[in-house]
Order: sequence, then structure tokens, then C-alpha cells
Amino acid sequence: MAPIVLMVAEKPSIALSIASVLSSNQMSTRRASTEVHEFDGIFLGLRVHYKVTSVIGHVFSVDFPSAYQDWVATDPLDLFQAPTLKAESNPKAHICRHLSQEARGCDHLVLWLDCDREGENICFEVIDCTGFNHVNKGRRVHRARFSSVTEKDLLKAINNLVEPNRDEALAVDVRQEIDLKVGVAFTRFQTSFFQGKYGNLDSRVISYGPCQTPTLGFCVQRYLQITTFKPEKFWTLHPYIFQHGYELKLEWERNKLFDIDVARMFQNLIMDDGIVEVTGTSEKQDSKARPSGLNTVNLLKVASSALGFGPQMAMQLAERLYTQGFISYPRTESTAYPSSFDFRGTLEALVNNPAWGSYVQTLLADGYLKPRSGTDAGDHPPITPMRSATEDMLGSDAWRLYQYVGQHFLGTVSPDCKYVRTKVEFSVGGEIFHCVGQHVTVKGYTSIMPWLAVNEKMLPQFTKGEKIETSKVELYEGNTMPPDYLSESELISLMEKNGIGTDASISVHINNICERNYVQVQAGRRLVPTALGISLIRGYQCIDPDLCLPDIRSFIEQQITLVAKGQADHSYVLQHVLDQFKRKFIYFVKQIDNMDALFEAQFSPLSDSGRLLSKCGKCLRYMKYISMQPSRLYCGTCEEVYYVPQKGTIKLYKELTCPLDNFELLIFSLAGPEGKSFPLCPYCYNSPPFEGIDTLFGANKTTSSGKLGKGAGMPCFLCPHPTCRHSLIAQGVCACPECNGTLVLDPVSAPKWRLYCNMCNCLVFLPQGAHKISTTKERCPECDSTIIEVDFNKKTTPLKDGATLHVGCVLCDDLLHSLVEMKHGKSFFKRMGGRGRGRGRGRGRGGRKLEDPKMSFRDF
Repeated sequence: MAPIVLMVAEKPSIALSIASVLSSNQMSTRRASTEVHEFDGIFLGLRVHYKVTSVIGHVFSVDFPSAYQDWVATDPLDLFQAPTLKAESNPKAHICRHLSQEARGCDHLVLWLDCDREGENICFEVIDCTGFNHVNKGRRVHRARFSSVTEKDLLKAINNLVEPNRDEALAVDVRQEIDLKVGVAFTRFQTSFFQGKYGNLDSRVISYGPCQTPTLGFCVQRYLQITTFKPEKFWTLHPYIFQHGYELKLEWERNKLFDIDVARMFQNLIMDDGIVEVTGTSEKQDSKARPSGLNTVNLLKVASSALGFGPQMAMQLAERLYTQGFISYPRTESTAYPSSFDFRGTLEALVNNPAWGSYVQTLLADGYLKPRSGTDAGDHPPITPMRSATEDMLGSDAWRLYQYVGQHFLGTVSPDCKYVRTKVEFSVGGEIFHCVGQHVTVKGYTSIMPWLAVNEKMLPQFTKGEKIETSKVELYEGNTMPPDYLSESELISLMEKNGIGTDASISVHINNICERNYVQVQAGRRLVPTALGISLIRGYQCIDPDLCLPDIRSFIEQQITLVAKGQADHSYVLQHVLDQFKRKFIYFVKQIDNMDALFEAQFSPLSDSGRLLSKCGKCLRYMKYISMQPSRLYCGTCEEVYYVPQKGTIKLYKELTCPLDNFELLIFSLAGPEGKSFPLCPYCYNSPPFEGIDTLFGANKTTSSGKLGKGAGMPCFLCPHPTCRHSLIAQGVCACPECNGTLVLDPVSAPKWRLYCNMCNCLVFLPQGAHKISTTKERCPECDSTIIEVDFNKKTTPLKDGATLHVGCVLCDDLLHSLVEMKHGKSFFKRMGGRGRGRGRGRGRGGRKLEDPKMSFRDF
């Protein structure tokens, strides 16, 4: 009985092509889960019976056992150590059973899966299904490697069989398990946390993906660049001249100026001169190089930017063209053709195409060129047309993609475009100007790729030293412009540059962020992030920027590549990456309130009732004050939340700004006549600019339980800024008699002027009814306290002869000392543990304490 050879392809259409070529269309076909084509032939020199069938992509997918499928019963943290199993991707198709049945009695298994890592992984899935992994003398496994389904490539593959690559298959297993465990753990936690909290997110799955999220991050990063952009006016000069009937606009060497007065000065200089002198002319032979071979990333970029196809649709069309035999394998990173590539044979296959047949004939007659060098990634040749097609054969969309593939290939074997570049330089009013002309001498590849043609501009003849009168001098006013939203093409470039995804998965990740409503595709196929997408990325940035930056995923892809090359142990790489993400997940769970604050500000109806209060120092737009506990400011432009002190009132403080960050100052007041009032900068309060200050007292961030937690919190009365008039240095008067704090002048307490301690609840009332009390830069020579200046009311002044102005020390000046009174007020800040914590601050600005007998208040 003749040996039986089972051949398995990745798709039914490819199985049909293989069987048709190897049997010369003399095969029988029977129905099964996927069709089986049978015929007799020669294999490895022996007469055999062939059976050719296929899978439909991956046979298995990786998942968690049923015990881990319950979201309520399973802690997402446990998923990092959970076991995984492989289940049939499409159980109703019964592919595993089909392969097992067809493999019975077979002596050879030939794997015709796509020649990439995913295809290699499917090879071993097929081996498991067919039982060829068991030791059985005489049963052999072979791997066919091919780049197109043309007769030539298929016959070459069957005569050059190799062994399947287990390392590449293991690399895919590692990536699948990482993406499953990391993605599901974060997704389940996020979704469970936010589900039901906000009306328009009740039923939404808020997903995370190690590739998907950095992809979204690129889109949000561009959005933030746009929304925080501050346009600037600029001016540029353009003299105009007439020469031989041409009106020429001259370009200024300075390009732009950002000062209108300086720009007008130059305009006047040029207008006063009025004569342009030719100072030099030059001609340069230049060329525009023909393209390298076409890889997947470049195909996707062109499909989006020029053809209007999204990456997902472009790949679907390309795969269909491949399975029909019109183009080579569309998933490749290479832009360099192998030295053995048959360019003449490929051109001859296209010579009868009605769209470019005559161009191909010219290439064959005049001599085609080899493409310029590119990158050989060692996978597949660049994407190439394999046989001629017309629009009627393919349909409109597939034809447009095929047409581009054909034009690009013909461009790679065409001459370079050559042109002459002419530059003329001029001088007028002491300023240098120029104009540039271009004239094409050899169109080269731009004849078949006209959208890349050089724009011609003819210039009249000029002679060095020639003088020409200006016809006008235009002063153009413009504004610097922000970048546009990311296009799909730009996003693909960023993903490739940063190692996010592969040529096989880039389109999937982009499609995911669109389908999950994290971005919307708008005119020009530009990706505009939604409020949900922005809040997610801003949340990750607040908690752990690594979660949305490309660095970690790029590193993972590098490690997976080492596994694929057999240079790293797959189990070690898997465990190392999972341990890294597990630590990040634990921290993320602890800090989820930071993301929740952004969600609440963006999606909660209560945020709509927030009132505009003060300007953000970053974007200079007004922020909303949300009084709902915990009270906070929200900048809708920067997507930032700033907490403020709780259980009091917040007002704008005279439109004054912080000298450190340009945020408008606020004044916080506790209720009642003895309640403290103090200024604060929202940014400094949340991110203290001086080391150690945030440890002085509890801050006002809320935890998930709703309680106040310890963290940031720096009002102006703790700030050691040396020149700010609201800081501790400027407003601190003397040391507190009850703690290690400093008594600070209350800036808005008039007419009941007072000092309050920046650490405890001590209050000191200053002379009442004074018109104005302020600190000075002078220090008391006796106690080193700050000298204050009191402007008494004319009707109640205690000074002789009706004088109102008095300068002195509250501790050493007899008059002032007799007019002050100490009380205890409402405490906002908690007293901290050790008295040593505030010692430096109390002494830093206040001299000796009031409790010293010599310095005590007379009424205390």
C-alpha cells in the first residue's frame, strides 16, 4: 500500500491552491470540517497518496480553567499565578477531531502554515491534534516554507522541506499567556471598580492590554500636546520682484520673528532700500531615490493615508489577494529582496496588465534596475504582485490595494528621479533672501508613482550683481499652530519605532482602541481620543506611567524575540514578565483612587455643577471647583485633579499667582471668627516643590474608604520660597509658644488682624481695627522676630498727635505687646508626633518663643 501524506494549510483557499498545483488539477474533493483534496503523486522520490486539508487559523486559544472564570469569586491578583489551558478556538468547527481522523494511517505530515511565528505556533497545534508528536518510527513531520501561492513557489517549497521551529512556537505561547494574564487581571479589576459608579459606564468593559494601552497612549499624548499648545504670533517678510514677466516671492533667511516692532523695522529698511541685488546663483544636480521593497508596516501606512483604508481592512484585503495568488505573503518586516529573487519572471507576469503593461515592456526592453538595499528581517521577501489582475477580477477596494502593490514594485526596479535644483540669493536693506527652482530631467520611477513626483518650478535667468526694483514688501502675520491629531499612518510609525506589536498585530491593536470607544476615527483617518480614552491614560500616568508607555512592551517583545531565536528560556521570560506586572498591579489597586478622581470629574453629573474658579498654570484656562467631598479643582484641558483643604470655603486670592508654577492662588478659610485663613497654590499644595514639607501634616486626599489620608499638602505658610510675599519667609513673624511651628500673619483677617500657627491651633490677635498690618524685611535685634508695620485707624489710633503708622516687634515693642492677645482657634491641621519635626521651621523665621518669661504676652 502506498504511503499517505497529509498536508495541512492555514486556510481552505490555500489548501485548494496547493492541491491544484501539486495534482495539476487532477484531484478529488470531499466535504469534512474543512475540505479534503486527494490525489496520487511523488513525494521524496516515492509514489504516495496525498490528502490536502486545512485549519481555519489557530486551532486552540489560551484561557483560564472554569474555576477562574467567575469574576466575583476570583481575585484578579490570583490570575498572575493561575494555570492556563488551551481550548479549541472554534469548538463548533471540530477542527481537532477532523485532523485526528484524517491523520490516521498517514506516514508523513507536511505543514503549510503561514511562515511567521503565529504560523509556526499553529504547526505545533496541528502536530498535537494529529498525534505526530508521539514517537512512532516511520512517521515524519515536515515544514514547507513559501512566500506566495504561485506554482513556482509551491513547487520550490515541496522540494525544500525543513523541520518546524519550536522556539518560534514557544515565543507565541509566552506572548499569549502574558497578554491573557495581564490583560484580564487589569480589565477585571478596572471594570469591577468602575461598573455602576457612573451612569454612562454601567455596562462597559474597561479593558487594559499590554499593547493596546500604549497604542492608546500615543493618541492621548498627541491630544494633550494640542490642548496645552499656546499659539504665538510671528511675522515674516516677503519682498516681491518682477523679472521677465514673472512675479517672484522671495523667502527670508531669518524665516520668522516674534516681535512686531523688530519685524516692522526690517520692513522699513527694505522698503527704504527698494533695490534687490542678486548676490549669487547656483545649480545642483539632485535625485530622488526609488523606494525599497514594500513591507507590511509601509503598506498599512499608505493604505490609511492614501487609500482611506483602516489597518484592519487593509490586512483583510491583502490576505485575500495573497490567498488568491495575486500578491506574495503580506506579513513581512523585510524591505530587501533576496539575491535569488526572479525580477524578470515577476515583470513578465505583469506585462499584459492593461494598467501598466506598456511601462513593464519598456522596463524589460531598456533594462530594469535591482531595488536599492533595504532591511532583511529574515522572514519573507517584500510584498510583490505575483500575477496580473484587473479591477473587474478583484473589485474596487481590493484592486486599489493591488494596484498600489504593483506600482510600488515597478517603482523599486525603475530608475531614480533626477532633477536640477536652482537657488538664487538676493540682498536688500542688508537682509538676505532667496528663491528656489526645480526642473526634472529624468522622471524615473515617478512615472509609475506620480504622487511622488518632484514639483517643478521654473525661474527666470538671473546674473550675479544684477539689481531689480522691489514691487512690494509684504509683512505676513501668522500664528504658530499645534500639531494635528495622530493619523493612523503616524500611529503605525510610532508603534513600529517603539516595538509595540508586530507586523501581524499592529492593525489588531489599532482596531481594538477604535472598537472599544477609546478613540474615534475622524476626517483624514485621524484618531481623536474620547473622554474615556483620555481618562484612562491620564489615570495610568497618575499611578504608574509604565502601564501606558511603550518601554515595557518593547522590552517584552525583545525578550520574546530572544525566545524565538533560541537565545532565552521561555519559562524564565514568562515568569519574569508576570512578576513585574504583578507588582505593578498591586500598586495600581492601592492607588486606584487617583484614576477614580479623574473619572468622577469627567463623567459624574456633579462635575457639571462645578463652578469656574481659578486659572491653571499650565494651560491658563479656568479650572472647575467641585465642592463634593473631597473638594477639588479639575482642569478639563489638562485632565488634572488638584485636591484642596476640606471643610472650609475656597475663594480666589486677589488673582495673585504662584511664582513657581503660575497657578492662581486660592484663600482657604475655616468658619467662625477664630477660624484660620491662609493662601495656597493648588499645584504646590498637591506637589510640594521643596523636599520634606509634605511630611509635616496630614493632607486632604481621600482613600477608597472616604477618609482623609496622608500625602501631599503645602499651603503658602509652609513654603520656604525666599521672595514670594505669601510664603513662610515673608509672612512668618515669630515662633509659636505652644509647638515648634511659626506664627504667620493672616492675610485676609482685617479688620480683626491676627497671627496663627502654621502647625497647631494657636491664635494671636493683633491690634484690632487697624487699617493695615503687614510684615517687613527687617528683623528685631533683640529676638530675631520679624518687624511688622501697623497702620492704625485715624479715629482709634493709640499714637500721640494722631499719628497712625507704627513699626515694631510684637514681642519687644511695649506698645504692640500691650495690644496683642493669645487665644486658641479651630484646628485644621493635626499636631504631629515629635516636637523636633518643626523646630527648624519655627526658628527659621520667628526668633524666640512667646513662652519665654521675658517675652510672654501680658494678657496670657
